[in-house]
Amino acid sequence: MKIIKQIGIIFTVCWLSQVIAHFLPFDFPASVIGMIFLFLCLMTGVLKISHIQEKSDFLLGNMAFFFVPAGVSIMNYFDLLKNSAVKLIIICVVSTVITFAVTAFSVTFTIKLMNRRKK
Repeated sequence: MKIIKQIGIIFTVCWLSQVIAHFLPFDFPASVIGMIFLFLCLMTGVLKISHIQEKSDFLLGNMAFFFVPAGVSIMNYFDLLKNSAVKLIIICVVSTVITFAVTAFSVTFTIKLMNRRKK
C-alpha cells in the first residue's frame, strides 16, 4: 500500500503541474512547475521525504530507461541528422565543456562561500 501511495503522490504533483501550466497565460513547462511545487511541498513540510523516497529512488535509478523512446525516435530522422552530424558533434562537445566549466565554477564558488560563512 505504501508504494501505491507514493506513486499517487508523485502523479498528483505531475497532474497539478499540468493543470497549472494549462491555465497560465504564457507557456511554461509543466515539469518545471512540478519540480517547484514538489520542492515547496517538501520545504513547507506538507510532504516529507519518506512519503516519496522509495518511488523517487526507483525512478532516478531507472532514468536512462525513460530516454530510450526518445533515442529510438531520433533514428526516424537519421537522414536529416547525417547531413549535419559534424555540427551536432561540435555543439555537443562545446556545450559539454561549457557545462563542466560552469559547474566547476559554481561548486568552487559555493565552497568558498561555505568556508567564509564558517569563519
